Amino acid sequence: MRVYFIPGIGADYRLFTHVQLPEGFTPSYIHWIDPHDKETLPDYAFRLTSQIDTTEPFILVGLSLGGMMAVEIAKRIQPLCTIIISSIPVTNHLPKYFKVAGRLGMGKLVPASFLKVASSVKHGLTMRPASNRKLMFDIIKDGDDRFIRWAITAVLEWENTEVPKPFFHIHGTRDEIFPIGLTTPTHIVEKGGHMFVVSQPDILNSMLKEIILNQTLQPQ
Repeated sequence: MRVYFIPGIGADYRLFTHVQLPEGFTPSYIHWIDPHDKETLPDYAFRLTSQIDTTEPFILVGLSLGGMMAVEIAKRIQPLCTIIISSIPVTNHLPKYFKVAGRLGMGKLVPASFLKVASSVKHGLTMRPASNRKLMFDIIKDGDDRFIRWAITAVLEWENTEVPKPFFHIHGTRDEIFPIGLTTPTHIVEKGGHMFVVSQPDILNSMLKEIILNQTLQPQ
């Protein structure tokens, strides 16, 4: 069975370098496409569905922005289950300062280059070992500035109240982007930051295996 992975803002399939799926499951990676001017997050997510083979059962896994995209995709086409990582499923789980920033139009004012530098500094100070640090630096460097600018605004203006089912949410207790106290994960990674997909992959792989096997072994 195919498992489709959707990365975060300005990132790509390399974020899932350390992910290992159970035997019999094949990873596929959703690639970002150029956004249209003033395109909403749900409309953009719908265009991503062209990369998914809906003639066979599949699973969706989304990280950060990719989690929001996965939720929106699952509202249009039916995966076997939807799994989000370091993300949120509905708008009211966003921190209040996100909502204020959205009303002020901050997404159009903050340059992508500033966010890239800030993210690089953070990972330079916290990410271990050196190979993971280099991985994050390379991903950040290659991020498309136009897409990043669009995505920030799309997240700040996102409106959603619907959670797809079956649904699973893996979240770290130290997530610095989406604080765990504001959301309701089904699976918790102790001491996990926003990028535990890179820093704590063994825990993530164990949780993914449990979820995927439980869902696929159930009678349909």
